[in-house]
Amino acid sequence: MTIQTERPIQTVPRAAQRPAADAAPTAAAAGHRASDDFPEVADPFRRELLAHCYRMTGSVHDAEDLVQETYLRAWRAYHSFEGRSSVRTWLYRIATNVCLTALEGKDRRPLPTGLGQPGSTAGDPLDERGEVPWLEPVPDSMVADPAQAAEARESIRLAFVAALQHLPARQRAVLILRDVLRWRAAEVAEALETTTAAVNSALQRAHAQLEKAKLSRDNVVEPTQDQKEMLDRYVQAFWDKDIDAIVSMLTRDAIWEMPPFAGWYQGAENIGRLIDTQCPGGVRDMRLLATTANGQPAFGLYMRSADGDFVPFHLQVLTLDGPSVDHVVAFFGEGLFDTFGLPDRLVADADNTA
Repeated sequence: MTIQTERPIQTVPRAAQRPAADAAPTAAAAGHRASDDFPEVADPFRRELLAHCYRMTGSVHDAEDLVQETYLRAWRAYHSFEGRSSVRTWLYRIATNVCLTALEGKDRRPLPTGLGQPGSTAGDPLDERGEVPWLEPVPDSMVADPAQAAEARESIRLAFVAALQHLPARQRAVLILRDVLRWRAAEVAEALETTTAAVNSALQRAHAQLEKAKLSRDNVVEPTQDQKEMLDRYVQAFWDKDIDAIVSMLTRDAIWEMPPFAGWYQGAENIGRLIDTQCPGGVRDMRLLATTANGQPAFGLYMRSADGDFVPFHLQVLTLDGPSVDHVVAFFGEGLFDTFGLPDRLVADADNTA
């Protein structure tokens, strides 16, 4: 079942679209080259290649492994690199094919809203699906160069990456190379060892599939001052466990989902009841620590433990709609806080004791 909470937009973010030509250096001349200059030439592209592999796989950890494999293959082949394309383009070709090999026979990584089941009602039993390879969030710090943050954040926003997971792997690769990286069809065909006609056909099918997903408009720019003040109130409302305040900051048709639990919840009042009845914390038991994920505001939620300190509970990634929160994905998972560089414990002090 597809949920549309905002106006449909083009499937690929405008800010991510750029000419295929890039400023990356090409080889000075054809012929053999020593591998000792490979790190200097290739390392500047590590972050954007991680973003590329993340779009392809929907997993930060898989993306890190695949980038390592990409650099290993590139280093081994660097002596024969002839410079007919930029180093950047050459690395993307290797990375794309490494991803396609890794994705063979693998299940896609969904969010609960992508499973095709109807929404849940607060109070329904929670259905944990640990066997599902869920979509993972990615820290902005891992994939976004501060100088190119706006562009990078648009093409890794959570709704876009989730929509990509509905595509077969080769269609996914074609759409990313054509619409995100702005490669020409002939360049994509060469990279994937296929024909230009096959690339154009795959792109057409990919666009049709993403149209069905009704990708919504996500706010991936820096939050406005009003939004920052609202997010401060959001943090305080969880600390106070003020359900009415939390509900007041949600849009009427807001969505809350929390992998690995398969249920998803729509409607501000429904979400409020969920937090009120299913969340184990009480007043002054929940602390939110700000971070960013997928180009969006995010919070690590810490729950008070028996010794009074606060330990990781889940990581919320928020989609904003004007002055309100329109979508929250609360990710549960071991190691998630470490991936985001968040502390593994917050010590209670005089200001946060009951």
